[in-house]
Amino acid sequence: MKTKNKRSLTILSSTRGPTSTSSFFLHFPTHPTLTLIPLYKTAIKPPNPKRKNLTSPLSMATLAAFSSFFFFFLVTFAFADTGKVGINYGRVANNLPSPEKVVELLKSQRIDRVKTYDTDSAVLAALANSDISVVVAFPNEELSKAAADQSFTDNWVQANISKYYPATKIEAVAVGNEVFADPKNTTPFLVPAMKNVYNSLVKYKLDSNVKVSSPIALGALQNSYPPSSGSFKSDLIEPALKPMLEFLRKTSSYLMVNAYPFFAYSANADKISLDYALFRDNPGQVDSGNGLKYTNLFDAQLDAVFAAMSAISYNDVKVVVTETGWPSVGDENEAGAGAANAAAYNGNLVRRVLSGSGTPLRPKDPLNVYLFALFNENQKPGPTSERNYGLFYPNEQTVYDSPFVSTSGNSSSTPAANKSKTQVPVSGGGGGDVSPSAAGQTWCVANANAGEKKLQAAIDYACGEGGADCRPIQEGATCYDPNTLEAHASYAFNSYYQKQVRKAGSCDFGGAAYVVTQAPKYGKCQFPTGY
Repeated sequence: MKTKNKRSLTILSSTRGPTSTSSFFLHFPTHPTLTLIPLYKTAIKPPNPKRKNLTSPLSMATLAAFSSFFFFFLVTFAFADTGKVGINYGRVANNLPSPEKVVELLKSQRIDRVKTYDTDSAVLAALANSDISVVVAFPNEELSKAAADQSFTDNWVQANISKYYPATKIEAVAVGNEVFADPKNTTPFLVPAMKNVYNSLVKYKLDSNVKVSSPIALGALQNSYPPSSGSFKSDLIEPALKPMLEFLRKTSSYLMVNAYPFFAYSANADKISLDYALFRDNPGQVDSGNGLKYTNLFDAQLDAVFAAMSAISYNDVKVVVTETGWPSVGDENEAGAGAANAAAYNGNLVRRVLSGSGTPLRPKDPLNVYLFALFNENQKPGPTSERNYGLFYPNEQTVYDSPFVSTSGNSSSTPAANKSKTQVPVSGGGGGDVSPSAAGQTWCVANANAGEKKLQAAIDYACGEGGADCRPIQEGATCYDPNTLEAHASYAFNSYYQKQVRKAGSCDFGGAAYVVTQAPKYGKCQFPTGY
């Protein structure tokens, strides 16, 4: 991934750049509104009005589950119609854990798709037999050699693909990264290099399992607003884009796109709503060209790419978003950078992807996306944001609480503490409303799909030895109504979370809770944001 430069953008076409050495994958569905609602509702019967044993201790097994389930999980659905989520594993840093530890982290979080920025031998060896699908990268610096010499790519494929496959599940080669923005003008070499890499895969009988593509930045667009007017830069169409898209079509591959609503928002914060950028509730925008309504900036960016592809008759080529993310820290002039916004963007995007629908222009195509990035990378050049896209610090602690959860359909391999989390509500569920969040605030709410037993055990712990203030949910108190287990558990979990100063891992309860960035509201009950 490269350093992002501020673009003089047409609202949607800001871009990010390469400097990293790894990535993730997902799909984006459209919603009529961005109000946070459950993807699926699970019926939970109301608890006994006189809830018993609010101070009873948890069993040792439950406590062990709480301590072992420290964070969130990013995993794809096992269902065919949903989108897929992966992550970029960048390594422009001098303090990262070993590749072996990284693989253990990925497996512990049930992450099964990763994108790297090279073919580092230690990384590929560590990923062997992990069942993690991998996208590897062919460097920009070698494009001219690859374009000129088939034997060069033959040797490269032997040394970097054949040597590790199939023990390491390499599923694609990203030939170059944002080549059109490369100051060394490597664009003329891109498509010939892609073809030679593909021919080498054919030679070694790997072409049916390993795709070849190349990530483009939104800077390749001439127009991007409104989305229906999306078009590619005219000087790129004939020499590069048409040949590349034709190659992707013939090889049944897909176009890789790096899309960052953060850059568009940061450069146009006076024109773009933050709620629109973060998939939160907003009035939306109607495209004057086709009448389609957009409720988030990500969809608008992606549909601008689809419109540009359609304009040159390649609307049948699939797209994978190989980079997208939001920084948890930024410079003073980087509007919108912050942990709460990063949690909101990534969490809401993941939910959107896992719902299985596409964008307004391609509503039936599930979205596949790689989040950027796994770690904060301390040696990346550029503004502060460049070093702060990670979901994890190098010590493997989470940068911020996130609502990401395991969505594995394989119950036999799902950890006990995480079973029944295949669908996770985003709001207060059960009839609760969601009001706009105060800037920088987060709350902890119950996961309705965790099941009554798990929720009851967790509320007993929170109200008992956890020290949560559960007086407001006792009969006759201010937050007793609505009298449901989910509402009462949410209040107790949030009280515990706030008393723990919202530290990482304090909103989990063995999979019974997760963090939201919009204030939950059950009836007239107000949830505290601190003690």
